[in-house]
Amino acid sequence: MTQMQQDQVPQHVIDEANRQLEILVKGAENVTPVEGLRQKLIYSIYHNKPLKVKLGVDPTSPDIHLGHTVVLQKLKQFQDLGHTAMFLIGDYTTKIGDPTGKSKTRPVLTDEEIKKNAETYKEQALKILDPSKTELLYNSQWLNELDFADVIKLMARVTANQMIQRDSFSKRLNANSPVALHEFVYPLMQGYDSVAMDADVELGGTDQTFNCLMGRQLQKSYEKEQQIVITMPLLEGLDGVEKMSKSLGNYVAIDDEPRDMFGKIMSNNDDLMWKYYLFFSAKTVAEIEEMKAKVEAGELHPMEVKKDIAQEVVAGLHTAEDAAAARENFNQRFSKNAIPEDLDEVKLEIEEATRLAVVIKQVGFAPSNSEANRLIKSGAVKINGDKIDDMGYMVEPGFESFVLQAGKRRIAKIV
Repeated sequence: MTQMQQDQVPQHVIDEANRQLEILVKGAENVTPVEGLRQKLIYSIYHNKPLKVKLGVDPTSPDIHLGHTVVLQKLKQFQDLGHTAMFLIGDYTTKIGDPTGKSKTRPVLTDEEIKKNAETYKEQALKILDPSKTELLYNSQWLNELDFADVIKLMARVTANQMIQRDSFSKRLNANSPVALHEFVYPLMQGYDSVAMDADVELGGTDQTFNCLMGRQLQKSYEKEQQIVITMPLLEGLDGVEKMSKSLGNYVAIDDEPRDMFGKIMSNNDDLMWKYYLFFSAKTVAEIEEMKAKVEAGELHPMEVKKDIAQEVVAGLHTAEDAAAARENFNQRFSKNAIPEDLDEVKLEIEEATRLAVVIKQVGFAPSNSEANRLIKSGAVKINGDKIDDMGYMVEPGFESFVLQAGKRRIAKIV
């Protein structure tokens, strides 16, 4: 795909390329290079030849959370604009183990574990992508064909000095932590995927920058057109600090029930909701900035703005009806101080008068008595809709059932 002369291209093609470019760079951390993407879009539109857009994932665990969908949503944007979405499952590279961000060698999964995780990944990813317009690929298709001599030739295209420049490798070497030689092979395998797929664009998180740029380098080495690399920021979790992670418990699973998903998103701080607009909404950067200005000026209520994006995210992963119902459920629980009828029931057994803080911990609404006391002191605890801020409040044995609410999302009927 050669760069086209500007005077050869009709203005409507350039205008459409610029329109697509504005959508595709929205929310991206980096685009390498931006002008290269614009030229590829012009060529694609002029010749009616969709770009081949690659997103690779290694099925190292069975679940995808909302943080993973940031790059999936970007792939969906390309797809909606008429380009070819190539969702690559790294069933071969998973056996090597991606060293990205790791302080030690990643354990290797069995073939059966990889196959099972891959099926789950595919099912969850196709909740976002259009199945009829998505190319599903497995890199074992071409990597299994490489013999040892082929791998040696591949390794000869990159120097050890280039590999050592990788941040995770240099940190481990400086800390005298071992770096296995097979870990050097992983970026080469991911880069070779781009060669085999003739990718025009590769998407990834910022933690994948090195691997994605390796694809550009290898394509050039194989005398192919170099791909554009678009890296997306890592989404913070519900704590607003650490990146979203299942191991940290600060994640929103994409198979969460609609009302749970809505409630979790609403528990984010107000600053983080603007990232949700960047990643998950169709609004332009200018429209988002205008909303922020109106919130700061008091013309828009941040709670309603947050509800809007929470509803949009839920609708994208479930249905519009589910999302509307989740919003109404949230309003009933937390905005109107009404007590819903369909509350979960939690059984509590006490033999003597027990402090409320202890009860809150016992029913699982707080990890410790001190955290339960903090909730009471902050006015976040209610019984049957009435705020309880008395630290010495006692629950007597033989009580009749009551509705306990602690914090924004924890509410149940205690029986």
